[in-house]
Amino acid sequence: MGIYLNPDNNDFITLKQSPICVDKSLLIKYTNSRLNIKERFLCIARPRRFGKSTDAYMLVAYYSKGCDSSGLFDNLKISQCNNYHQHLNQHNVVFINMLKFYKQSSSVDDMIDYMNDDIIDELLEEYDFKTNRHTLTAAFSKIYAKTKTKFIFIIDEWDCVLRNKDIVEKDKVKYIDCLDVLFKDQPYVELVYMTGILPITKSDDQSTFNMFDEFTMISATPLEECMGFTVEEVKDLCTQYQMDYEEVKSWYDGYHLNNQVSIYSPRSIVQALTHKSCKSYWVDTSNFEDLKLYINMNFDGLKDDIIKLLAGERITINPRTFRNDVSLLNDKDDVLTLLVHFGYLGYDQDYDEVYIPNKEVVDSFSRAISQLSWKETEIIKNSQELLKATWNQDEEKVAQYIEKAHQQVSIIQYNDENALAYIVDFAYMAANNYYTILKETPSGKGYADIVFIPFNPIHPAMVVELKWQKDTHIAINQILEKEYYASLKHYLDNLLLIGITYNKDPHSKDYKKHYCKITKYKE
Repeated sequence: MGIYLNPDNNDFITLKQSPICVDKSLLIKYTNSRLNIKERFLCIARPRRFGKSTDAYMLVAYYSKGCDSSGLFDNLKISQCNNYHQHLNQHNVVFINMLKFYKQSSSVDDMIDYMNDDIIDELLEEYDFKTNRHTLTAAFSKIYAKTKTKFIFIIDEWDCVLRNKDIVEKDKVKYIDCLDVLFKDQPYVELVYMTGILPITKSDDQSTFNMFDEFTMISATPLEECMGFTVEEVKDLCTQYQMDYEEVKSWYDGYHLNNQVSIYSPRSIVQALTHKSCKSYWVDTSNFEDLKLYINMNFDGLKDDIIKLLAGERITINPRTFRNDVSLLNDKDDVLTLLVHFGYLGYDQDYDEVYIPNKEVVDSFSRAISQLSWKETEIIKNSQELLKATWNQDEEKVAQYIEKAHQQVSIIQYNDENALAYIVDFAYMAANNYYTILKETPSGKGYADIVFIPFNPIHPAMVVELKWQKDTHIAINQILEKEYYASLKHYLDNLLLIGITYNKDPHSKDYKKHYCKITKYKE
């Protein structure tokens, strides 16, 4: 039992003793199926605080010969699988947290030497071998040649070197080559399980490091349910901790990996349940600085796309050109793809679309933009003022701010109610911090244009009807006659009915003028 070779299970014991511990042990069923076959190389890439290290600790505790973990796993889902006992604490495990080596090294060369020296020292204590080359590849090759011993390699934070924008390309190549030689076509490798934020860098040399199957926020099948907390798991936790699931969902849901599986950040859920309060927990300082850096890049159309995303729109991207390297960002598609891997954007694989997943991330974008020298910062401020004016039922100011939004998005051909709806969505982007926003939603005897359902009842619910070249009273009457408020029966004591219209007649003195009517609902 050592630090790297066949470590103990203390890290997983600590995790299991935590008040909130979700059973993700069926991941082991999948890794068991990959032992000793050609497809035994797995790279799992997901954002910070999405449970990567937790899973690594679990795999170490299950496979390592250096401990007895039957008491930890006998009550977990994996214990019901056929080959559970066959592999429990029956394998030689090498566990490497790359970030620890990296933080204690002065260079990539120093890091590689440090890793070789420390792990070889432990191997020499366990195995009798000699080698003229002081490298891990030579050491494991000698051990295998003499004893036919195989190893499971569990590598946490494998991409820490590649995420550093200051590391020069030749040092990144040196690091990749080190891992490639250690693992590729080596008979001593029983399984490699690597975790990181980024998928494997796409090298000009197509033969380098090409043996891994990757599971990412863009393509997670079949490990979707292992990438974070699932909807059912969060619902169960909310019941257990007496938290309102709908509020938790509005804050943290939105990472839809496919049509069946949506996941949550474990960090956010654990913190929200522990503190009995929904707010931003996931974003740390370094992440936030990265976000500001990437969205401030001067790629054509990137700033416009960020504003559209804040307004609740989706943006089509091509994620396949990104080389999975933070230093090789060539266009806005690369930046938006990177933000998917970092967890700042959700990804719809059916349509290649990205979107801001939830309120927690909306907060991050809004804060980041407010600290940048964008002229677009005024758009955010105007949206916040528009929302305040709406709450105050200041009809004239509401109309003025929507007109400003029209001017700011002048590229839109303003010739139908769909265009007006887009402008209103854009103008009310700040509402994403306070509301679930539903568009063209069935309600009453028809479809309401926009419905705002508040996260907190201190804010009014709102129903918006849009009209083109008609009086605002017609819009309000339509809301009442068709009972568009029917889906808001729990909010009738604090409900605003809002009609917004636009004059498109070029011969009118009010050409391009917006109008607004706000009425408080009365039963």
